[in-house]
This record gives sequence, C-alpha cells and structure tokens, in this order.
Amino acid sequence: MIAGAGTVPGLPGFASIPVLPKGKMTLRFKPYTLSLKHVFTIATSSRSTTPVVLTELEFNGVTGYGEASMPPYLGESHDSVMQFLSKVDLSRFSSPFDMENILHYVDQTAPGNKAAKAAVDIALHDLTGKLMQQPWHRIWGFDATKVPPTSFTIGIDTAEVVRQKVKEADEYHILKVKLGRDTDKMMISTIREVTDKPISVDVNQGWKDRQFALDMAHWLKEKGVVFIEQPMPKEQIDDNAWLTEHSPLPTIGDEAVQRLDDVLKAHKVYSGINIKLMKSTGMREAHKMLVLARALDMKVMVGCMTETSCAISAAAQLATMADWADLDGALLISNDVYKGTRVVKGNVVLSELPGIGIEKI
Repeated sequence: MIAGAGTVPGLPGFASIPVLPKGKMTLRFKPYTLSLKHVFTIATSSRSTTPVVLTELEFNGVTGYGEASMPPYLGESHDSVMQFLSKVDLSRFSSPFDMENILHYVDQTAPGNKAAKAAVDIALHDLTGKLMQQPWHRIWGFDATKVPPTSFTIGIDTAEVVRQKVKEADEYHILKVKLGRDTDKMMISTIREVTDKPISVDVNQGWKDRQFALDMAHWLKEKGVVFIEQPMPKEQIDDNAWLTEHSPLPTIGDEAVQRLDDVLKAHKVYSGINIKLMKSTGMREAHKMLVLARALDMKVMVGCMTETSCAISAAAQLATMADWADLDGALLISNDVYKGTRVVKGNVVLSELPGIGIEKI
C-alpha cells in the first residue's frame, strides 16, 4: 500500500484502486563534480571531470532522485542549472501524476537548459514509479531481459594507453571508439592488435568531407566496425544523407538529434538516432523519440554522458527497445553516489526496485 493512500471499493473479485492524497512536491538540488578514471578525449575536446547537479523531489515522505550532467558541448554549467532549477516551482501542482502538465511547465520555464530539465524529469519519474511500486521498464511494458549489451568507450589517446584501455574492457562484448582526428586509423589498428571484438565508432562531427567519410566507412567495415555515430557536422545535412545512402555501415545521428522534433528531420539523413536523456530533457521525451523512431523504421541507440548510476539507471529503462546500448557513463567515473543498473560481464542488468531502480550509496 502506498503511504498515506486510501482505497475505493473495487468490484467483486477485483483489487481495490489506490487513491493518492494531494500533497506538496519539494525540489532540492546540489552541485557535484564527477571524477573520470582516465582523461576523456574526443574529436573536439579533452576533460578529466564532468559537472553534474543532483536533484531530489519529495512528495508525502517519498523521494525521487534525478541528475543533470553537463559535458562541454551542451553549453550548461553548475551555475546555469542551479539558476534554472531555482525558477522551478512545483508547489502549484498537487499530484506528481500530473506529469504531462508538470513537465510542460518545466519545459516552458526557459528555453534550452535540456540537462537541467532532465534532472527534474528523472526525479519525477523515480518518484511516481516509487508511488506505483513498479520500475519504469515494467510500467512501459518493456522486457528487462532484452537490454542489448553495453559498449565500453575508448577515448582518443596514444597507442599505449589505447591498448591498456582495451585490456581493461575485457569483459565487454562491444567497444565504442572515439574518432575524428588524424589518428583514426591508428586507433582502430591498435585495437585490432589486441582484440577482434565488434567496434562502433563515434566521430563527434570530426569528418568534414563526404568522400573521405565514405572511404573511411569502407575501411572501417573491413576492420569489423558495426556502425558510425555522427560522422560529419550536423549542419552538413546533404553530406550526411549522401553518406547514409552510400555507406556500407549504418549511420547514427547524435549531436544532430537532440529532442523529439529532430527525429523526423533525421529520417533518411541517418540510419538511426542516439537518444540521451541530457539532450531530450529526460525520460518522457526520450520515450516519445523511441516510439517515433521505431515507427519510422529507424535504428535506435540509447546512450549517455558521463553520469552517475542515477541517470544511467533512468536511461536503462528505455534500453530494452534499443538496437544498441551505450550505458557505460557511470563506469568511467570514480565517485558514483548511487547504485542501481549494473553491468555484469558487459551485460546491462536492470534493478527491480521501483522508479528508476536506484539506492544511495
């Protein structure tokens, strides 16, 4: 029974229906900094930390947890997220189950601020799942055993460090390799000295010329690569569409696909999309993106930033419907503050705890 809830009599043979009392939602938040185990280098930048803001949403003694993670390209920061969340007043809503109106209000509070909005969305989903006493993958009707194995990310580095990272990732079934600089072939060739596991590559918009991109796609296919993520700048729509038409490998839009409106725009420009909660403003819109992409017969990848197990566990609720999962963000950090979704021998294991399935460490 939900704490504080009453029941209305059911029909004979049917369970009684819980009725939630009205109450007040209280939003709390604080800054935190994630420490990465290795310097993380992509085509455009390097970093050893990631700023996050941790949120808590309380209603009638039940607390939901959320998170905003801000890698540099999102353009958000501790200050911007804290300022945004300071404007959010959820006391105007009497029930957390008024989710569409609540999250519409949050979205309209200010433009942008996608990660900040995700921090509220995730906490609200965690809270309502706890009130329903069910994990969100079950509420959505997804099979927890169908999550694809997660890839493990290898950032751009020297050959020596790349070999070390590959050996550290021995339990993973697929590697995700960052490309987009003049060391691309060295990165892949070095990994192939160590392992013949499948590889996906993330170019982070690093290639500029479509013929070069196509030549690389053919070379990468010979090296056992299974797909290419964001090969060219998102503004080069015609070039990306041309590459998708001619490439022997699927192309996945990442930076080009932020929110729901971008899914239709990505259709036939990319083979599929990478859904991330910090881009989509959270679980509500990410779920809508997944459903639309599937209706358009597009491939779906569920990805992440460097995040705690809070946001990873939230994203994992969707991953049962994905072709590929990239949910290693919490494995790349040394100071997680939650436990929830686990990775066991490269396989994603969802918690059966209600909500997004996490506990504080």
